[in-house]
Amino acid sequence: MNKLYTKLELLYSRITGNVAFYPSLIAFMGLALGFLMSYAEQQGISKYLIDTVPALVINDADTARTLLSTFIGGIFSLMVFSFSMVMLILNQASSNYSPRILPGLIANKRHQVVLGFYIAVIIYCIIILLSIEPEQSKTQLPGFAVLIGIVLSIHVLAAFIYFIHSISQAIQINNIIDRIYNVSRHRIQQLIDTESDPKGVAVFNDSDSWQSYTTKFSGHLNDIALDSLVDFCNEHSCKVSLLVPKGSFVLDSTKIVSVNKDLDEEAIEALRSCFGFSRSEIVKNNYILGFKQLTEIAVKAMSPGINDPGTAITCLDYLTELFVLRMQKRDNSFVTDKDGNALVSLRTINFEEVLYFIFASLRQYCKEDFIMLHKMLQSLRYLSTSDALKDEYTEDIINQVQLIIDDANQFIKNESDLAILNKVASEVQAS
Repeated sequence: MNKLYTKLELLYSRITGNVAFYPSLIAFMGLALGFLMSYAEQQGISKYLIDTVPALVINDADTARTLLSTFIGGIFSLMVFSFSMVMLILNQASSNYSPRILPGLIANKRHQVVLGFYIAVIIYCIIILLSIEPEQSKTQLPGFAVLIGIVLSIHVLAAFIYFIHSISQAIQINNIIDRIYNVSRHRIQQLIDTESDPKGVAVFNDSDSWQSYTTKFSGHLNDIALDSLVDFCNEHSCKVSLLVPKGSFVLDSTKIVSVNKDLDEEAIEALRSCFGFSRSEIVKNNYILGFKQLTEIAVKAMSPGINDPGTAITCLDYLTELFVLRMQKRDNSFVTDKDGNALVSLRTINFEEVLYFIFASLRQYCKEDFIMLHKMLQSLRYLSTSDALKDEYTEDIINQVQLIIDDANQFIKNESDLAILNKVASEVQAS
């Protein structure tokens, strides 16, 4: 039963995260509204309205068919135009910024709702158009349903205007960076808020000798059914330690989890069912991807083809804020039972790894640019003086400062520039 519940939980997560989920749901609502109005017309709603409020009813069959046919063709044209424009914008974003940001733009729920509304109105108009017969009398004509179609079509025009405004805002680099930052910040804050002081964590210090189990799938580990893992641990009286971080790409037959006892085949399958894999990365599930995306945008901005140091500096400002927030999070995470006992140890990417790989990418592509090297040192100086700084992170920051100075000494030839960089570096090391 737990295995079935876990599969349903992971299936629900995948379905609701699919780009087609909201358009399909709204399109189904349009289908349901069409049949509902057809039923209402059979019950005589138009006849009642002709007798009470005749101005609300379309009482000519040719006019009704012409209107509905025009709406269907017009909305099809708007939909094709809208999403042809989306494809062009996505291509531009991929070329100018980073291909990694495309899933976030495509998964924009507001754009999905607009697409779903287009489809829903088309389906509704088709159903009502099919219900109009050539020889129908005024009282049999679905006049009120046609009026609803007119109202919905007017709203389609409003949705189209909103869509044009929204997509033009979404593609602006400042808004892209801000969205990535906000999603990452929200995810880190969630993890910080849920941290506690669990009991019995010492047992995980010996997890290297535990029995390891592999996965039968490959892809990004985006979904972990933590409640099901806790139930699994309680049911089998065991402890579980994850060997790969959430969001990492896992190859088939890779060891992803270790358990402090041997399990039978049925238990192993139940354990594997707690993990969900997909072929795409999702920032809201993995804040590290937010760091990567901001870094890649900064690196792309510094390329000779783009040459946009302002964007790179903005990305570094946002990265600095995320690093300050990341310093408040513990490097070890555990999932506990209701009594606070640690049952599951989550593999996390520690602060040193995040700091090193982000600044390594920036150093590689910005090592000849004085402005970016100076900005990177200023960022590290801010981290070194932050109230969130922990003692164990001080050495990591100083190591990055030294690496930047080493690159500067090798690639910056101007003595005045080197003097400024060394001054900032000495301030960081002194703090």
